[in-house]
Amino acid sequence: MTEVHGRSEARLQEWRHRTVVPMVAAAAVFLAAYAWPIIDPDLPEVWAQACSAALIVVWGLFCADYLVRLWLAPQRLDFVRRNWFDLLVLLVPVLRTLRLVQVIVVLGLVNKRATMTMRASVSKYSAAAAVLIVFCAALAVLDAEQGVSGAVIHTFPDALWWAATTVTTVGYGDLYPVTAEGRMVAGVLFTAGIALLGVVTATLASWFVERFNEGQESAAATQKQMAELMEEVRSLRAELAASKAAAESAAEPAAEEAGPGR
Repeated sequence: MTEVHGRSEARLQEWRHRTVVPMVAAAAVFLAAYAWPIIDPDLPEVWAQACSAALIVVWGLFCADYLVRLWLAPQRLDFVRRNWFDLLVLLVPVLRTLRLVQVIVVLGLVNKRATMTMRASVSKYSAAAAVLIVFCAALAVLDAEQGVSGAVIHTFPDALWWAATTVTTVGYGDLYPVTAEGRMVAGVLFTAGIALLGVVTATLASWFVERFNEGQESAAATQKQMAELMEEVRSLRAELAASKAAAESAAEPAAEEAGPGR
């Protein structure tokens, strides 16, 4: 049973490794196809239909990828519990734009480069996640607010400004969503902003602690080297004193023998 479980887990990991790059590319196509009609409301009908078709195709790829991973998983119920976000993205259409963020996180988990420190990894993917979250939130809120009576977010720059001020918990209040969908996006963005601030704070704290520890270790190493150097100097002085005493002892009999001959 353990051997079968191990083989299933190995096949699942191999599938993930092989499909990471294609899924990231598909997510990028998905995001572009979703963003284009929102940013350009006057997009020709033929291109709008092409974007809709691309969304359907990529969403189908995501569903197929999830089903294959579910089939390969040794414990399917445990797989569903551990990958609830994937299932939620597939089942709830409004959350599909967050798929690219999830794929980038997966890419970070499989990108195991020995030369990259954990803090550098966290910083890299936190920055990527922040940019993607702001961009996707701006698209989602603009999609919800466009053409609604009483809305104050009408253009993509306005949506970006709102998303940036919201994710950083600044919240000037000059722009705000009025629809239920837009407020739901705002709620997700509030949570993401708190999480990102926590990650940034923890990363900075670990950097300061590491620098302080390096300074302490450097000072301790310097003190140890100075102690070793002083010990060597004492040893050399002791050897020189012993050599001088031995030379003086050897010279005294020679002087006594030379005295009577004179």
